[in-house]
Amino acid sequence: MLEQLGSLIGSPWIYAVVALSILLDVFLPVLPSGILVITVATAAAASSATDVGDILALTLCAATASVLGDLVAYRLAWRGGARLDRAISRSRRLTTAQERLGTALARGGGALVVLARFAPAGRSVVSLGAGASHRRARDFLPWSALAGLTWAAYSVTLGWFGAHWLGASWLATAVSVGALFGAGAGAAYVVRKEPRASEA
Repeated sequence: MLEQLGSLIGSPWIYAVVALSILLDVFLPVLPSGILVITVATAAAASSATDVGDILALTLCAATASVLGDLVAYRLAWRGGARLDRAISRSRRLTTAQERLGTALARGGGALVVLARFAPAGRSVVSLGAGASHRRARDFLPWSALAGLTWAAYSVTLGWFGAHWLGASWLATAVSVGALFGAGAGAAYVVRKEPRASEA
């Protein structure tokens, strides 16, 4: 199965599927875009016809789609007006995340944006929160680009090296996905701890 998927590497269709999945998961965080990226990278390692160029293309595709999805969510939230503000104010988690993001961006420290890209639903909260609070694009987008590139490179690297260490198999994919979820859990922990440290 992975070998068959590997034969599609280099086809515009596989990149279109990856890009669409990543674009949409800012609105539907349940979509497994990270799993898809890892699986395609593992399949690339299974294909003898695949070279480093395909891995770089996959990384660029994933990073670009991540930034574009963030930008769409940011713009929609910016124009969402009072209705979106009311929706955010009903959620203590979203309100807290929005305030924390505003503080981080105002201080010029967008590491929160990068960390949130790995945390479950963190990308959605950050992109929508930045738009809803009318943060300047020049404060948000560079960090979004760094977050997208970091996440894409990490995910592709997990799939590629997992396949080379464990063989191009579903076991390699599962281990790589586990490492991705581990990074997400670690990012979520750090993001939750950060405001407490600043309050102390």
